This record gives sequence, structure tokens and C-alpha cells, in this order.
Amino acid sequence: MRRHAVAVQNLRVSVGQDIATHWASRVLPPPGGQPEAFARGLAAPQDCFMSLTMESRLALEEEVSAEQSHLPGADRVGAASKAGSSEEAQLAQTIEMFEVITQSQPLDYQSLEILKEAYSKLGREKEVVSTSKRIAQAYVQMGQLSSAILEYETILQRYPDDPDVQGALKQIETRANNYPFDPPAAEAGAAPKPPPLPAPASRSAGKTPPREIDDGRRMLHRIFVESKIITAGDFDLCWSAPDLSVPPKGVIEPFIQVLSDKGILPVEKSLKVLSDKSRAAYLPLDHYDVDLDLARSFPATICRRWCILPFDRMGKSVLVATANPFNQQAAMDLAEAIGNRLLWYLAQPAELVKNLRKAFR
Repeated sequence: MRRHAVAVQNLRVSVGQDIATHWASRVLPPPGGQPEAFARGLAAPQDCFMSLTMESRLALEEEVSAEQSHLPGADRVGAASKAGSSEEAQLAQTIEMFEVITQSQPLDYQSLEILKEAYSKLGREKEVVSTSKRIAQAYVQMGQLSSAILEYETILQRYPDDPDVQGALKQIETRANNYPFDPPAAEAGAAPKPPPLPAPASRSAGKTPPREIDDGRRMLHRIFVESKIITAGDFDLCWSAPDLSVPPKGVIEPFIQVLSDKGILPVEKSLKVLSDKSRAAYLPLDHYDVDLDLARSFPATICRRWCILPFDRMGKSVLVATANPFNQQAAMDLAEAIGNRLLWYLAQPAELVKNLRKAFR
């Protein structure tokens, strides 16, 4: 993993924008409570496309185990010594950067997963276990009890007598037993689907109607319009419906960039709102050594249409930057194009456009 050595320092101090101060001020939600945005029903963490599935987490565990299975000893002390000095330095920078991110975003378990893997590759078993516990605690706070149990059981495979884990599992069991049964999906009050696109005045006889896609419009409308941040007219003016029938000629600028260009809402304020509602971690791409070769390995059409940038790789995981963390269609398109697990981060739209234009000239 490549990155500038100055990146971590720039995460700790202001980068000349309000968003840096915003992230520094983020605090842990009340114990046992849901973040306010989730309580209002705007977005549950399992509904956001950056959520990790059990299968992807198990795949990551298998990858780490396979890499270290040949090493003797429970603590894998020799792992760090066998890694090259350059790789060790890069892993150390990875750890420092993502420690800063997770301090401001304690529930960002995808960043915690990256931390855990980096510690594992350096043979720092104590930190691996500590980070694994932080991941499990994040799952508990977000109500994803089955994922928390899986994480805790992974620790017990190595340390069966760990009192913290045993106590945490008992608390989860008690909580699960006291939980009411979840209603069926049809009765759970799911958010209504967005209205279908209006039909054109005339249509060829053999042409099929456009398929419905979830590009985040419904969620963004709820966040920006129903919360009275902008008017419905401003939303319609700035929202661009994608045309999936033809490849884009260039990078399609994100919705929040268009809002800013038209003087409706500054990008920094939009990013604050999106980070609160989606709980996606913000990452300053202008202080990151973006891997453009990695970006070019993905289809240009998908990256340009949705303005998404695969910018780094960690093991079998690919880190992807976006300015629309609710675009389910972008996540599905990218997942179909490559078999890697995708970890999503919020980024400045101008940086996304600049790097995408470099990658796909």
C-alpha cells in the first residue's frame, strides 16, 4: 500500500477545510444507543453498501490465516522480521492513518478491519486482538449481533479463556434473548420505492422501458429536501438521471459538486451531512498517493458514470472513494466487475473527478 508520509500528519491538523474540523470533533454515540441519524430512520448501517457481509469477513480471516499459517508460534513474532523494510514502513503508515480515522469514527468497522490486517501482517498479535474486540464492539453498538458474535468467536479460537470476550458474549446472549422478533420485511415499514421515471412522449414499439435502479436519489432527496437543507426545485435542477444505454463521454460530476457549482450548497456542508447520515469515513484524497494503475484495472464506464475511484488495495480488499455513499447501483456494478471485497470512503468530489480524469484520459 502506497501513501505519502505526510498524510497522517495532515489528517491530524486542518487541511484548510471545515470537514477536517468536523471529523476531529466526532464522538462516540451514547453507550448502547444508536446514532441519531439511524434513530430517525434515515439509514441503518446494514442498509449502506459499505457494510461488510459475513462472507467477506470470513474471506478476510482466511486470507490472513493462510498468509501466517506457515509461521511458528502463537504470536507470529517472526512476521515483522520477514517483511521487507519498505513493506514494514508502508504498513506502519497504514496503521497510523487508519488509527486516526477510527478515533474519529469508532463505528467504522471497515477501517478497523484494515487496521487488524495490517497489525496481523506485522505480527503484532496483541493489537490484532484489541482491534478485533473494537470491531465486535462496533457491531454490537450498531445492532449487528450475529457479526459481533462471529468476531468474538474468532478471538476465542486463539484465546479461549479471554474474560472480556466471554463476558461480552454473555451480554450479547442476554440482549438477544430480550429482543423482540424482527417483523417480516414486508411488515417492517420499509421505505417506499422511488417513483418510476416518466415515460417519454413516444417510444419505439420494440424498445423495453428503462430498468429501475437505486442510484441513491431517494435517500439523498430525503436527506437534503425533506430535512429542508435545499428545496425540491434545487434538487431537481442539480440531479442528473443516468443514461445506462450509452457509455459516458467523461466523468459525471457528483450531485453535491453540482450543488456547489450552482451556488446552492457548499461541498463542505454537503460532506458533513453525508458523513452524518451514512457514517462513511471521510478520507482526504489530496493527501493520499492514489494508485492510478489500480483504478485503470476497473471498467472506465462504471467509474466515470458513478464518479467512483478505486484508489488502493489492502490484501484482497479494494478501497473505493465516492461522493454518494447511498449509490447501491454503483456498488453492484463495481462488485460485478471484479471479485475483490470493496471498502468505501467519502471523498471530495473535485478530487474524485481530477483523479478519474488522470486514470482514464
